[in-house]
Amino acid sequence: MNKFEHIKSKIVSGIDLTRLLAFYRFKNQKIVFTNGCFDLIHLGHVEYLMQAANLGDVLIIGLNSDSSVIKIKCSGRPVLDQESRAMTLAAFSFVNIIVLFDEETPYELIKQVRPDILVKGGDYKPAEIVGYDIVKENGGEVKIVDFIKGYATSDIIKDIVSQIHPEK
Repeated sequence: MNKFEHIKSKIVSGIDLTRLLAFYRFKNQKIVFTNGCFDLIHLGHVEYLMQAANLGDVLIIGLNSDSSVIKIKCSGRPVLDQESRAMTLAAFSFVNIIVLFDEETPYELIKQVRPDILVKGGDYKPAEIVGYDIVKENGGEVKIVDFIKGYATSDIIKDIVSQIHPEK
């Protein structure tokens, strides 16, 4: 398998996800799950994902599909389409699986994955995180990773727009 095929093979759904989860569990590997839009990958995303990956053996990312991003973000988002975002994330060596989801939250996906560790960034309280109940019911942990200050996709977009259109 060449490198492109390897990267593309990390983007899975359906029966492939079920098969991979069974394999990881059989090998007693600790499954870490996080999710997001990951539009315009920046240093904050990279740091956050590396911290998540360091918490276990397998990092699974639930990626909002284009239609999901449109539902939850302001107009003009996503900037990059879901294939571009998925391939960029899959190119990271510390990412094992990317799964697209169409809903506004990854609740059903978390129910399917049943991660050992659920990771979210920011200033959430653990009990406010979508999927907290599922992870706790299954004996897992919920971890919150601090964001790196100065790195937010919406701020980057605003800076770009203000440079192009200083009058706005």
